[in-house]
Amino acid sequence: MKDGPDISRVAFLIGDPARANILTALMSGRALTASELANEAGVTLQTASSHLSKLEMGGLICPRREGRHKYFRLAGAEVATVLEALMGLAAGTGQLRHRPGPKDPELRRARVCYNHLAGDMGTQMFDSMCDRGFLKSSGDDLSLTDAGGAFIKGFGIDLGALPESRAPLCRACLDWSERRSHLAGQVGRAMLLRIEDLKWASRVDGTRVVRFTPAGLHAFGQTFG
Repeated sequence: MKDGPDISRVAFLIGDPARANILTALMSGRALTASELANEAGVTLQTASSHLSKLEMGGLICPRREGRHKYFRLAGAEVATVLEALMGLAAGTGQLRHRPGPKDPELRRARVCYNHLAGDMGTQMFDSMCDRGFLKSSGDDLSLTDAGGAFIKGFGIDLGALPESRAPLCRACLDWSERRSHLAGQVGRAMLLRIEDLKWASRVDGTRVVRFTPAGLHAFGQTFG
């Protein structure tokens, strides 16, 4: 018997199609009820409850109660990172579950990846910040430069006021549709929230799509062109 982490257990939990659909639905970063997740997975509420129990015991999701309602969300950014990487691997090897639908172009253009901006516009923002010297990579580590800190402040984000989190300040996350990196971590989350505060874009209910307004597209292009 080999020592070390048992990846087969995690792979088993993710590998079931219904559980994979549940986890993908939670990639929106929002907490959902068992009924909502049953609908996403295409299974009965009883079956969904069984899957949710397994995912919770496996440490991939965590429950939260609000009054009489119970919600579920991903256990953390580490889980989202693994799922996004698996989506990239599946897309890159042609493992698609259905033919492209009408919302696929929107998902590829801009979407939520747990709590930060992904898709073509997410990678555009990341590339722009790297090209202008705002982000610096050293091996697997990504950090914000002094110039980057000044840019973030000018964009309306107070780094000192970011909520306490175990997540790194900056992290490169592999984008499954673009096969390039977008910005994750505390700064990635703050950037998406700021984009929403500026009314450049908003999330489409029930999906991971982030839809930009015409004015928002123009402002985004001016800032991250």
